[in-house]
Amino acid sequence: MQKISVYIIAYNEAAKIADTINSVLWADEIVLADSASTDGTDRIAAEMGARIVQIPFEGFGHLRNRAIAACTHEWILSIDTDEQCTPEVRDEILSLLAGSPSHDAYLVPRRNYFMGQWVTHSGWYPNFRQPQLFRKGAMRYVESPVHEGYELLTPKPAGRLQHAIWQVPFRNFEEVVKKANRYSTLGVLKLADKRVSMGQALAHGVWAFIKHYIFKKGFLDGWPGFVIALGNFEGTFYRYAKRYESQEAWPLPRQSPLRRPDGVRS
Repeated sequence: MQKISVYIIAYNEAAKIADTINSVLWADEIVLADSASTDGTDRIAAEMGARIVQIPFEGFGHLRNRAIAACTHEWILSIDTDEQCTPEVRDEILSLLAGSPSHDAYLVPRRNYFMGQWVTHSGWYPNFRQPQLFRKGAMRYVESPVHEGYELLTPKPAGRLQHAIWQVPFRNFEEVVKKANRYSTLGVLKLADKRVSMGQALAHGVWAFIKHYIFKKGFLDGWPGFVIALGNFEGTFYRYAKRYESQEAWPLPRQSPLRRPDGVRS
């Protein structure tokens, strides 16, 4: 049986980290790539048997590449704190590692849960991010600040697992707003060489809403589908709006120091 490391990237995820680690206790090694959490995330993970590696945050691509380097086994499974491995995925992976896998990297489908229900449209099922199961050395991440791509370092194409892990991307509406704000700020770096307008910000935002709500059939998911589409509107709109703000560099209004008029005594 080939051994497997699991890496988890985290920053202030104390409310989620236990569920994520509990779902991968079957792995030979669990590595938490923490970026100086202040809420005890690293302590909780260490108490559950994870090895903690502190990595300053310089973008998600850089963070993931550093996390891979910290893993010691031949195969690696990437799980985020809003994801949980399922028994079916565990068994599928162990079956692969007991034999000779046909691929060096595998995409893993994700089943998303939001607002009390499983989302079946909105581009959320089945959805994939970068290959989450791969042989060490078979891939690397593009060092982008957010929505990082990847490069396969093997002639074999990526395969796909049959079973899905769980993802709970937002536990409440506050997390929807926080993620839209954080990701739009990081996304500005991808627009650093572009001049944009507020009209473009609105157009891109509206298109993001239409794409998820209409073309990806988010309307069939009811209110969760609407909120997902609205969150994509906000994240996209503010990414371009923040870029516009940085290029315009508006000065703040200023005035001279105000003193008492002559002849007025205290």
